[in-house]
Amino acid sequence: MALSPEYIISSLQALYGDQVTSGDIRAWCAMNGNNYQTVTKKLESHKVGRGKWDLTTTEQLEHTFQQPAAMPAVEQNLIPEKDDTFVAFGSHNDIKKILRSNLFYPTFITGLSGNGKTLSVEQACASLNRELIRVNITIETDEDDLIGGFRLVNGETVWHNGPVVEALERGAVLLLDEVDLASNKILCLQSILEGKGVFLKKIGKMVHPKRGFNVVATANTKGKGSDDGRFIGTNVLNEAFLERFCVTFEQEYPTPAQEEKLLRLHSASVGCHDDKFIKHLVDWADIIRKTFYDGGIDEVISTRRLVHIIRAFSIFKDKTKAIEVCLNRFDDETKQAFIELYDKVDAEIQFDLTATGEKFPREV
Repeated sequence: MALSPEYIISSLQALYGDQVTSGDIRAWCAMNGNNYQTVTKKLESHKVGRGKWDLTTTEQLEHTFQQPAAMPAVEQNLIPEKDDTFVAFGSHNDIKKILRSNLFYPTFITGLSGNGKTLSVEQACASLNRELIRVNITIETDEDDLIGGFRLVNGETVWHNGPVVEALERGAVLLLDEVDLASNKILCLQSILEGKGVFLKKIGKMVHPKRGFNVVATANTKGKGSDDGRFIGTNVLNEAFLERFCVTFEQEYPTPAQEEKLLRLHSASVGCHDDKFIKHLVDWADIIRKTFYDGGIDEVISTRRLVHIIRAFSIFKDKTKAIEVCLNRFDDETKQAFIELYDKVDAEIQFDLTATGEKFPREV
């Protein structure tokens, strides 16, 4: 494959910076098995003196700007689809008001796992016909993942916008999902969280936010880490980063009435109609959560877990099996305690304690 000037430049910049000498180029050629004369000929327009090259000259920047992104934004429809099973609760209406205003107002949503934080933002965008770009944050997420970088496309090295730049240019909502899993590399977003856009230093281009651009972050913690170990991998986020979020919403699980409505919609979507079973599941989860908040247990049944049970019931046509397979993610002691509690809530079914068929004792 023929060497492109763009590839040579980006590779040299990564090793030696923007100003290189003949010694740098000779070393690069030796490492990559290339001919010195061939390489310097491709860099002719960047030569600024004898044995000196400037890799940020105007000619190079203009050429770079002409290169297309690997996936042009116009080819993508980023408006989420409406979910017929969605039930609005918690901070949903407040999120809609913020997004409808078209004001730049970075928002942080925190709450326990499986309580609809991400779905609430997605459905707010769906109802407002707003584009949404969701980025799942991990400890490995860095500036290249967020802002963008050079990619090899059809043998040419071209600049590829990251999700943040795409959201800025489109005026879309940027959703930073599980942001408390991030490392300090996420600090590259500081200027963006101030509403000032970002300067793409690798190609010398300033990107300003289009009207409507906003940032919403979701997390299981408030960016202070997880002392109880429930959310392994969460980190203490930089205070200056957190301070740039204007408001923080504390998302709770839905009320029993809201959750019952939600489960009925999910039940109808999979052709599984059993209102009495749904009522028992909601009551069961409500008792567990109250006990959890009082410090009586260390685990909780999420709304997402209840949806899993409904779907499992539609597949296996067996309530006990649906509950058991969806509780297997917990340790044996917690699973047994949850099953015993459900056994008391729903008198119509019994669970096998062991493979031998021994039943959980029922209080009379």
